[in-house]
Amino acid sequence: MLELYTHPMSPCAQKVRIVLAEKGLDWTKHHIELSQKENLTEEYLKLNPLGVVPTLVHDGRPVIESNVICEYLEDIYPTPSLRPSSHYEVANMRLWMKHVDTKLHPSCGALQWPLVMRPALMEKSEDERQALLERIPEKPRRERQKRLVAHGLDAPDVIDAVHVYRKTILHMNDMLKEHPWIVSDTFSLADASLAPYFQTILQFGWTEMYDDCPRVGDWFERCRSRNSYETSVACDFPPEIMADLRAKGEQALQKIRQHLNALK
Repeated sequence: MLELYTHPMSPCAQKVRIVLAEKGLDWTKHHIELSQKENLTEEYLKLNPLGVVPTLVHDGRPVIESNVICEYLEDIYPTPSLRPSSHYEVANMRLWMKHVDTKLHPSCGALQWPLVMRPALMEKSEDERQALLERIPEKPRRERQKRLVAHGLDAPDVIDAVHVYRKTILHMNDMLKEHPWIVSDTFSLADASLAPYFQTILQFGWTEMYDDCPRVGDWFERCRSRNSYETSVACDFPPEIMADLRAKGEQALQKIRQHLNALK
């Protein structure tokens, strides 16, 4: 039995849902409302001491960290395979997955969090906000969220985030000269890991980040055309939600452009 503790807008959860769909696996959904910090409840922290989503529970045992979950699913359910055929390509796949975890994910959080998570926290009193933030187990994530609460899109993390995104896109555009998917001729865990972070760009209307990188644009369109993406990501973004997110993204577009222009 597979259970997934998830949130529709979490890229880490989206990547795991894509893998589950690619492998045709049935699973039970448990929604964790991140804007209300349900990920920091005592009950959830027993499953995931880091207080993040997703958490996979397989036959009653929790597996945490999205990349670990993806490879766990690949090991337990190897068909169809989402690992490339050569050891070198597998190494590159894991390097991209590491880049997503250590660089792109914090950057995505810095861009998305002020727009979709911060407003709910700002409705609480200062004492309530600080008490919730102090419960975040990992200091780097705790301090980053404190900065984003205090400064919103003016936090220094936002500038760094745009730069990381842009450098990632340029590197991807080079890699896609060699093969149609990011590390090989076949869709792999690397593609499943990267695609959700372009959903963030799409939903906020920031696609000019990669408008001059046609291979990246084509790659993302092919990711989106896969049934796994439609059933695991796109279905959670009906037109009314996309319109709301696009309006939120419009508020930040000038800052995004400013940071992009600084790189030119």
